[in-house]
Amino acid sequence: MTKQERVQFVIDTLEKIYPEVPIPLKHKDPYTLLIAVLLSAQSTDARVNTITPILFTKADNPYDMVKLSVDEIREIIKPVGLSPMKSKGIYGLSKIIIEKFDGKVPQTYKDLEALPSVGHKTASVVMSQAFGFPAFPVDTHIHRLMYRWNLSNGKNVQQTEKDAKRLFPKELWNKLHLQIIYYGREYSPARGWNLEKDIITKTIGRKSLLK
Repeated sequence: MTKQERVQFVIDTLEKIYPEVPIPLKHKDPYTLLIAVLLSAQSTDARVNTITPILFTKADNPYDMVKLSVDEIREIIKPVGLSPMKSKGIYGLSKIIIEKFDGKVPQTYKDLEALPSVGHKTASVVMSQAFGFPAFPVDTHIHRLMYRWNLSNGKNVQQTEKDAKRLFPKELWNKLHLQIIYYGREYSPARGWNLEKDIITKTIGRKSLLK
């Protein structure tokens, strides 16, 4: 298969398996999505989804969030890990959103990435899933699968994102990055990987992985 044929095989197979892809993190608007994505760093979506309802009952907007102390936020979010850094980030970005953006989550990479605890991946998820801006956020699943599928060299997530954007049509990015995440979790995990179940890697994967 040529690289373009491999790309098309990925697109077609994922569309068959996941014609619909819900956003994994529970949220109701751009602000609650931003907080959920920030919390998901080095945690699981499932764990975040058990904590955000508790947090959002107390504060689901920046104005209510800054009424809480950093310590109060930290106590609620402790189960997701990295709570000292994340609680400061949540409080700090909420304050900036009120002061600089009239309480609304900004809609540019530059403004999002300037917020405390918000990196490029978090900004990409918000741009894609909250605002519908074409983006290709790369998480560990996408990074792993792009390497397994011989579509990127696995060097770093920045290179993987560049390769994904170069290879896949822009109009598919927002849906496709979610399809790959779901596929990675279900068929091509990092641990307990069964090549027989992983039809995409079995068909187009790196030869070194197929031995």
